[in-house]
Amino acid sequence: MRLRGDSSTDRMSEGDSVGDSVHGKPSVVYRFFTRLGQIYQSWLDKSTPHTAVRWVVTLGLSFIYMIRVYLLQGWYIVTYALGIYHLNLFIAFLSPKVDPSLMEDSDDGPSLPTKQNEEFRPFIRRLPEFKFWHAATKGILVAMVCTFFEAFNVPVFWPILVMYFIMLFCITMKRQIKHMIKYRYIPFTHGKRTYKGKEDAGKTFAS
Repeated sequence: MRLRGDSSTDRMSEGDSVGDSVHGKPSVVYRFFTRLGQIYQSWLDKSTPHTAVRWVVTLGLSFIYMIRVYLLQGWYIVTYALGIYHLNLFIAFLSPKVDPSLMEDSDDGPSLPTKQNEEFRPFIRRLPEFKFWHAATKGILVAMVCTFFEAFNVPVFWPILVMYFIMLFCITMKRQIKHMIKYRYIPFTHGKRTYKGKEDAGKTFAS
């Protein structure tokens, strides 16, 4: 025996199916961009071990961008912003993940080894090399895209920008070098240091 409520249920199920078909388009777009992101991430993962190749490509893009700006004789403000952005990335690349000045008064925080028998702790960057390369490359590509739009071509006297950038670079690097000397860390370490063990201390070598 069929009840009247069944017809309303059928209409609801029919409406649900229609709603699914109407709202199916955003899900298709979402799946497309998700798949695109997965492909992009897979290419990034494949390029991770090829450090030299990655940086050569980035330097090539920088060279192409500089040639384009020189030929167009414009977009100097975009180039200045790109230089400031790369300088900030470089400073983060040279800086330790944990600022030693914050641990100066702390006895529980990690510290660099001061004796030979202490465990060697490698330098951990605030900005890892791969993220530094990725952000720098994206910055160049964004600046390249901006050169195709006249709205970003703000008229400016470019020698002033060059002078400002050189001054800012010198001041920032001077402060960073003072910080490195004060807290005795080197942002470039390769491998793990080996120290003489206790059993080697008592050995004598014949001359």
